[in-house]
Amino acid sequence: MSAAADDVTSLSAAGPESRGGIPFTTTHWSVVLQAQGQSTAAQEALEKLCRTYWRPIYGFVQRQGVKPEEAKDLTQGFFAMLLERRDLNAVHQEKGRLRSYLLTSLKHFLTNERNRAMAIKRGEGQRLIPLEDLREGERIGFEPAETLPADQIYERRWALSVLDHVMARLGGEYRAAGNIQLFDRLQKSLTDEPDRPSPANTAREFGMTEGAVRQASYRLRQRYRQLLREEIAHTVMAPADIDDELRHLVTVLRA
Repeated sequence: MSAAADDVTSLSAAGPESRGGIPFTTTHWSVVLQAQGQSTAAQEALEKLCRTYWRPIYGFVQRQGVKPEEAKDLTQGFFAMLLERRDLNAVHQEKGRLRSYLLTSLKHFLTNERNRAMAIKRGEGQRLIPLEDLREGERIGFEPAETLPADQIYERRWALSVLDHVMARLGGEYRAAGNIQLFDRLQKSLTDEPDRPSPANTAREFGMTEGAVRQASYRLRQRYRQLLREEIAHTVMAPADIDDELRHLVTVLRA
């Protein structure tokens, strides 16, 4: 099991002190609910939705036996369909998780596509998220199609995408504070890589005491856990669902 999964395990079992006092007001599913309309906020929400779910949805589509280019086109078409038909209007009434809602919608979309057997131009010729704009790490693993069942590919890529977004947010905070080099070292404490630097080595490199390094690593872990809970909170209906979704994420990563 990866260290990231191990850290999530400790998070999902942790007590209230590790939850960071996260407010749960209108943030749940807000990415989806905002992804309608022409406002700047709506466009930003749509971009986040597409970037987070592009890899799991593309992986599921490609596992259906379609060629990579067609899979990319279908993925773009799926996002366009959700918005053009405003299928997201009923999302706030859906009892469940965004992860499950999108997979169910995707299956219906693919069934309709097969039934119609039409090679139509999707998204009015515009890609919602240009593939060239995706980070290199987001493209890794697109081809060839994995041998896992399609649902498992979707779930695993969803879990990895969530963790990627959490780490990107965390790195952004350290970069803004001028501590990105320290972050690059400390983030390895979240992994089980054999070459991760010891606190003593990091202390010598940055002119810190070993105790200060351990404290900084602890703070990074705490913030990582808080950001992960916030990320999950955007995709569930109620606060009580957060821990269940975290446990599901751990199960997916362990599989």
